Amino acid sequence: MLEIKFMRSNLAAVAKAMADRGQLADLQSFSTLEGERRTMLSEIEAMRQQRNDVSEQVARLKKAGAPSETLLVGMKELSARLKEMEKRLSEVEGQVLALVMELPNIPHPSVPVGKDSADNPVLKQIGTLPQFSFEPLPHWTIGERLGILDFERAAKITGARFPLYFGAGALLERALISFMLDLHTREHGYREVLPPFIVNRAALTQTGQLPKFAADLFKLDGWDYFLVPTAEVPVTNIHQGEVLEESDLPILYTAYTPCFRSEAGSYGKDTRGLIRQHQFNKVELVRFAHPEHSHEDHETLLADAESVLRRLELPYQVIELCTGDLGFSAAKTYDIEVWLPSQGVYREISSCSNFGDFQARRASIRFRRRGRKGTELVHTLNGSGLAVGRTVAAILENGQQPDGSVRIPQALRPYMGGMEVITP
Repeated sequence: MLEIKFMRSNLAAVAKAMADRGQLADLQSFSTLEGERRTMLSEIEAMRQQRNDVSEQVARLKKAGAPSETLLVGMKELSARLKEMEKRLSEVEGQVLALVMELPNIPHPSVPVGKDSADNPVLKQIGTLPQFSFEPLPHWTIGERLGILDFERAAKITGARFPLYFGAGALLERALISFMLDLHTREHGYREVLPPFIVNRAALTQTGQLPKFAADLFKLDGWDYFLVPTAEVPVTNIHQGEVLEESDLPILYTAYTPCFRSEAGSYGKDTRGLIRQHQFNKVELVRFAHPEHSHEDHETLLADAESVLRRLELPYQVIELCTGDLGFSAAKTYDIEVWLPSQGVYREISSCSNFGDFQARRASIRFRRRGRKGTELVHTLNGSGLAVGRTVAAILENGQQPDGSVRIPQALRPYMGGMEVITP
């Protein structure tokens, strides 16, 4: 959430930031309501002082045995007006908050200005693209021929866009989760967390999924609970409402969770395979950073996510999202895209974002500097480390062999009982 005080003093800068994002923002209503709010606050304060003064006069008159009925009538009328004014103030404050909650984060000054994904610059490409003596198959065909993926039966169980793994496919998914968690905890310094897979409305609001993206969520009937769209939500909320010590920062967490997304508005896109599912597994990286070091933390977060693909020998590229392609809560984002030979394109497998104090303000996550009074908001960051289903897709496609088998990356073989290839 943007700071209301900052918006009030920098409305032109906020308007430009929203325009750079391609975001329609009702800043005129904000300005009008905020002006009304400040005027009412001043009037209410004056009325409260007047009420206190009259109350003191009444007390003095009563003590002196003098009549005070006229003052009491006036104070009753004043109290009634004050109550109405306070009610109106509460309504206006709610309207201001509702407007602000719909506004996305302000892009960091270093973010390139652009309209959409076509304007995202490629920062680097890593790895050698595989060469095949045959037409490379899509991962869903590979998986079905190997007998390790079955989307038709999954549709009978639930519906479209749900996966069903068998045998070496299920083992590959499980192996990837363990491999990623071990890498991040043993080599990158993250602390593993196993959070709830169901979260409440407040948790989703504090990380920015609500109120704007309710249509993307799966809500539990009869409960004000939701299935997690990403581990970012429960893990970021671990420290909601807390004051951390400066010496605690940075705090690093990694978590595996299944993720559930309705993919509202994405019908017709990636309907086949593992790229866009309603249910998928993901290993997430979350960092709580010192404001003065969150840029460095962001670069480290990116490197940690990249290392998974390097170990798995999968070619990838890193892009920086332009202003028009940034996620709602992000101030700056790098996307990692893995190569899929069947499509001849790189596809997103991780999004690494620095949210600045946007989420921390919503969730009231603060820290206290050593030797100083008062508190400040921390910066939050998160990234996929990685999306597991998409990693399976990349392994199947990049590791496919002429005989229909799939080569298992060297780093993953200890997690698969020494298996080197998945054979038909």
